[in-house]
Amino acid sequence: MERVAECHCGSFRAILTGEPERVYVCHCQACQRRTGAVMHSGAYCKKSQVRTEGPFHVYVREGGQGRKLRFHFCPTCGSTVCWEADHSPDYVGIAVGCFADPNFPAPTVSGWEESMAKWMVLPATVQEHSQQRPLSAVNRTKS
Repeated sequence: MERVAECHCGSFRAILTGEPERVYVCHCQACQRRTGAVMHSGAYCKKSQVRTEGPFHVYVREGGQGRKLRFHFCPTCGSTVCWEADHSPDYVGIAVGCFADPNFPAPTVSGWEESMAKWMVLPATVQEHSQQRPLSAVNRTKS
């Protein structure tokens, strides 16, 4: 199965083959400001499952513990489609909203809930974290 995530104007795409490793939401203020929404929803996928097509620019910001995050966005419309993070070098994140698929898998993890909008209600099955997930839970053992 292939899923296509694309920017607003359609010129930059990330194509995912198979299912994401995990789907999550993040309520941190950096994600709120980057997306313009009260939370960010992302899908982490193995790099070997993802290919990109079209032009993009990269915005680099420093995350926790000095690790870098590299956001890939369309130079025309500005939509962030995917990103790479130093804490998970074998994975690429893809913005769930860029798939525009109401049947996309639901999140299983919620991070930075200390910054979550007070009116936000998540499914009871979502693992909740007041800040970020412990890195031991983020990094996967290489197979």
